Amino acid sequence: MDMDLRRKRKMGKATEFVERMRKVQKEAGVVLVKAQKEMKIQMDRRRKEVEVWKVREKVMSSMKDLVFKERPARKLMDQYIGLYTIDEIMSTYVVKLQLPTSIRIHLVVDTSKAVQYKDQVEGQRKEEVKPIEIEGVKE
Repeated sequence: MDMDLRRKRKMGKATEFVERMRKVQKEAGVVLVKAQKEMKIQMDRRRKEVEVWKVREKVMSSMKDLVFKERPARKLMDQYIGLYTIDEIMSTYVVKLQLPTSIRIHLVVDTSKAVQYKDQVEGQRKEEVKPIEIEGVKE
């Protein structure tokens, strides 16, 4: 904006206001960038990397939200069931499983409800527990 020298007296307060506003805007921008960095650090603290799922991979399904009539005590149930294979990857967070017909749940499962199956480590021994005899009965 061109300023006329004759109007300099009238525009003095306006130019001071504009300069103050520019200074405040720069300070606000710096504070916002700092706040964004702090928020990112806090959000990334608990965030984990996305697991890579593959077709034909073995997974176990979580029992957290499933209800079974024959097992009323939830604390005595297993945390995960089965060893199922992935049929199709619908998206990063959703997979379709090959489930038996006896399990009446939807085939498409959220990946938070599935855990990748890991084989036994080489050299690891699996000791079988022998039955104990109590009052003449093996248990």
